[in-house]
Amino acid sequence: MRFFLRSRKFKIMLASVAALLVVVIVVSLISNVSSPISSFLSTVTTPVQKAITSISQSITDFKKTIGDNESLQAEIDRLEVENAQLIDKLTELEKVQLDNEFYKDYLGLKDDNKDMLFRSGTVVARDASDPYKGFTIDVGLIDGVALYDPIVTKDGLVGYITEIAPTYSKVTTVLSPNLKAGGTDSRTGDSGVVSGRGDLSAKNQCYLYNLQRNCAVSVDDYVVTAGGGVFPKGLIVGKVLSLKQQLKDASLYAIVQTEVDFDDLREVMVITYFSGQGMAEINGDEK
Repeated sequence: MRFFLRSRKFKIMLASVAALLVVVIVVSLISNVSSPISSFLSTVTTPVQKAITSISQSITDFKKTIGDNESLQAEIDRLEVENAQLIDKLTELEKVQLDNEFYKDYLGLKDDNKDMLFRSGTVVARDASDPYKGFTIDVGLIDGVALYDPIVTKDGLVGYITEIAPTYSKVTTVLSPNLKAGGTDSRTGDSGVVSGRGDLSAKNQCYLYNLQRNCAVSVDDYVVTAGGGVFPKGLIVGKVLSLKQQLKDASLYAIVQTEVDFDDLREVMVITYFSGQGMAEINGDEK
């Protein structure tokens, strides 16, 4: 509106109105002196008076329009606030739905661990300098998670929390040599240690080492966590791709293709409690 009031068009309109007002005043004064002249001028000025009336009405309508526009803007602002609130509620509902879907996927795991507790989390950052594909999730101490809590998806073991803050946590994956977990062949029961290795992580692979030379592990067997430490028993790690002999001793190790796709992680679950939960095994040597 302020641009219109400063415009040349508006100034011309005001000048015209002022001139017409002067004419009307003069006519009013003259009408008391000479009736014929007054009659003549009345004839001349009647259209002018109508024009003034029309202009006045236009100004009134213009002001009313401005008022209506202000009311409309206020309504728009109110609706935008209401829409933002509805979006927040929708986001919360989507989060609840996602949690429910996750819990359905983990019902089998819960059957074996009746008291197991979960907390869902979202991957919010990835460490580009970490060849073992570590990442950060959006839950921390205030969400009830703790250092060394296991991280899983419906597909299997991801890793565990190794750094924690009030609102976020950093996760070390099973691809890292810093992670050590007891593992077993789900078919044969042969046991070893699950860990990561530098030459395997790019392919989302880890390995199960310290296997006895006479073990019955074979290709396509599934490796699961043995329990008794940071990780509960029975978490799927992956499938055996090959079996090889260690160079430094007579033991064997198996290359394992993880079930989890670490390049496509979006949502994870933190296991915040399970029976027999222990401390992390992080001091072993890489084989």
